[in-house]
Amino acid sequence: MAKPFQEGERLDRHVESLRLFRCEESSNDARKVLDEVFDRRTMTALYKLMSNGVIDHLDFALATGKEGNVFRATTPDGDLIALKIYRINTATFRSIATYIEGDPRFKGLSGNHRKLIYAWCTKEFKNLSRMVAAGVRVPQPIDFHENLLLMEYLGTDETAAPSLRNVELTQEEAEEFYKEIVKFIKLMYRKAKLVHGDLSEYNILVHEGVPWIIDCGQATLTDHYNANELLLRDIKNINRYFRSLDVKVKSDEEIMRLVKGVKK
Repeated sequence: MAKPFQEGERLDRHVESLRLFRCEESSNDARKVLDEVFDRRTMTALYKLMSNGVIDHLDFALATGKEGNVFRATTPDGDLIALKIYRINTATFRSIATYIEGDPRFKGLSGNHRKLIYAWCTKEFKNLSRMVAAGVRVPQPIDFHENLLLMEYLGTDETAAPSLRNVELTQEEAEEFYKEIVKFIKLMYRKAKLVHGDLSEYNILVHEGVPWIIDCGQATLTDHYNANELLLRDIKNINRYFRSLDVKVKSDEEIMRLVKGVKK
């Protein structure tokens, strides 16, 4: 097994190559974003995952979100997995504040950004686990450590699965996707006791010809004071998008009743 300092040097090289890659392909802000992602504590956490044989190396960046960045990683056995790194900064804290207000699971953490982000990472792992158990198609959660979340990779050897908004569907496919996503909203609510809270064509990937729900960290419990508002927003977003694809959608109210099991 490689010594810790060798793992550190190897990871430093991977991170630097990612910085260079992102800077060349996008904007001048890319390096700043990656510098925020790979702070010293995060690097130490990555060293631990490498030393423990969980990951061997990072391959490339997959996505940049409001709270963190997602990378493809390779395990020592050659398997491909996704690594989500939550950024530890004020902007990340502000972006999740809406979802933690009134949530007893975050009581006492509001003044400590780092502990809050660690709890948020744990929350996404648990949300994914509950959704998998409920039959919702989401990436299988693998493990988490501090602000690092490991989960199933969706994509091919060459590229990650595209988001729904970047996939051209036939009319038949669009209608089938709509039915399945509405079913997922129902399963989340009734079986997982969760509301996604940020569902749209941006947070749905198309992998192997079917839709997958992603970015589940903000999902709230159905008894959260804001759950109804978030559920309605999810429904409106999905109806808006599929209506633009000429799918005959159900009314927002009808889906709300369907999801909750309420008779008209």
